Amino acid sequence: MIKKAGSIFFLGILFFAKAQENSTDIETIEIQGKLFSTPYKSANQNISVITREEIINSPAKSIDEILQQVTGMDIRRRGANGVQSDIGFRGSSSEQVLLLLNGIRMNDSQTGHNSMNLPLDLDDVERIEIIKGPAARRFGQNAYAGVINVITKINPGKRVKINAEAGDYETYGLGLNAQLGNEKFSNSLQVNSSASQGYMHNTDYEIRNIFYQSKLNIKDGNIRLQAGFSEKKFGANGFYASKAATEQYEETQASVISVSHQQQFGSLKLNSNVYWRRGQDMYLYNREKPEIYRNMHIGNNVGGEVNSAYNWGLGTTGIGVELRKEFLASNNLGERNRFVSQVFFEHHFSLLDKKLNISPGISWANYSKEGNFFYPGLDVGYNFNSNNKIYGNIAKVHRIPTFTDLYYVSKTEHGNENLLPENALYAEIGYQFQTKSVLAKISGFLRDSNDAIDWTKIDTNDAVWYAQNIGETNIKGIEAEVNHRMNDWLKYTVGYTYLDNKLKKPGDFVARYLLDNLKHQFITKLETKFLKSFTNEVIYRYNERLNNGSYNLLDDKLSFVKKDFSIYILINNLTNTSYTETFDVPMPQRWFHIGLSYNLNIK
Repeated sequence: MIKKAGSIFFLGILFFAKAQENSTDIETIEIQGKLFSTPYKSANQNISVITREEIINSPAKSIDEILQQVTGMDIRRRGANGVQSDIGFRGSSSEQVLLLLNGIRMNDSQTGHNSMNLPLDLDDVERIEIIKGPAARRFGQNAYAGVINVITKINPGKRVKINAEAGDYETYGLGLNAQLGNEKFSNSLQVNSSASQGYMHNTDYEIRNIFYQSKLNIKDGNIRLQAGFSEKKFGANGFYASKAATEQYEETQASVISVSHQQQFGSLKLNSNVYWRRGQDMYLYNREKPEIYRNMHIGNNVGGEVNSAYNWGLGTTGIGVELRKEFLASNNLGERNRFVSQVFFEHHFSLLDKKLNISPGISWANYSKEGNFFYPGLDVGYNFNSNNKIYGNIAKVHRIPTFTDLYYVSKTEHGNENLLPENALYAEIGYQFQTKSVLAKISGFLRDSNDAIDWTKIDTNDAVWYAQNIGETNIKGIEAEVNHRMNDWLKYTVGYTYLDNKLKKPGDFVARYLLDNLKHQFITKLETKFLKSFTNEVIYRYNERLNNGSYNLLDDKLSFVKKDFSIYILINNLTNTSYTETFDVPMPQRWFHIGLSYNLNIK
């Protein structure tokens, strides 16, 4: 399989010579950083951008599903269609990835299992920016292995979009997206609801989202407001405690409200925000007998930040400050809180006629209970010409244990109040080739971790998992990707990631997450346009886990768009593969969907 994947990848390289000079949106995108934004072509990190066009054409039903199509990403789902997912980057845990919504932190201080509870549907997403590798010096806690920034669209004009969908297992969805405003002040409101009876016993779900945003343009800047609420209710057959726990049930809520300000004063750019993110998680061991075991957790993160960037003769200097208070009230974890202060510094400058770009930086964080942490890092890139460049980066990162890591107690899990923060040294070096129709990248990376945190047990037959610092780990890997738009009607993507994950001092225990990563990952996408109004995208994925076997998946979506009307047919798992992504939870086999939408343009 791997030889076949490599052959297909290098076959893609051969198409470079035939690359057409077709325009692509990615060249105009600026990657949104905390201190300053960087044009995609100038970024000296491994960055992927999922554009609006890719989202529309993709055979994905939720944000987590479209992230599964990104080389190096490991999204381990329980259930389908966005019910519950853990995010992973190159062998990381879900706690080691930072998730942002328009730059606002969405991570849950209770547990990383709830980080993907976003209060919006794919239809409201403009693009998704993915920074692979360490970014703690720019973003702080959780930016250990990568950062995902989901950016929503808000456009002037008056428009209402109505959509509906249906599928196997009595699945349905209804949604409305309204845009109202002008160039000065624009507003967007999205409401959607979806449900299913589930693909096996006790996997039914209901998901409801509402998301509002507005943008007020001011002189040389803007003020933005976003507010959203998400609710999920779902059967969790075997999701957590054990495969025998077939009657588990969970209800989660997530809400966010933030106000952001951006403005430029000559050579000085300022951006600031205040935000409040609330999460609620109610779990039942048996949905028919809630008296047996019930957990209720309510967490609140309240914070604000001020960031600045100043252009001067020696480059661009960025300085930022963030303050955040994390609260948790739980019948299991108790009453918990901590205060976090962070200061960020970064400087960008160029040498050798702007061919050599260097960005050193450092951040300092103080946790009220855990102490002080420093996150230094360095990015370097050299542009041979407008199409070819090499880059490298190195950084130190830390991760503070979540409240679940520290305090959770049940019949199957015991937290550990004495856990130490985990830390790592992360480095990557890569080469990138880019034209208007071709983007090719190849890189090698390593992450040496100390005091790595995982849930362990001495023997697989033991009933209880214990949170522990399990020692030193070493992850090494390579990643390669080719995106090529051959002409107006044909585009393909080929990507491959290899990971070697080892415990330097293996102990006498079984690890729950650390050695469950993907060892080989191969992804290829083929998009074709025909008869003016039709688009078909097929995606093939091969995943081989270190300790859990391999599987092949094939998804397909056929779309028809004519003026303001569109209709699609989507088939997930076309080959009816039996597979699991985590905890041996069986994933759905072949699943048909059909959907339609209509735009009403209001004058």
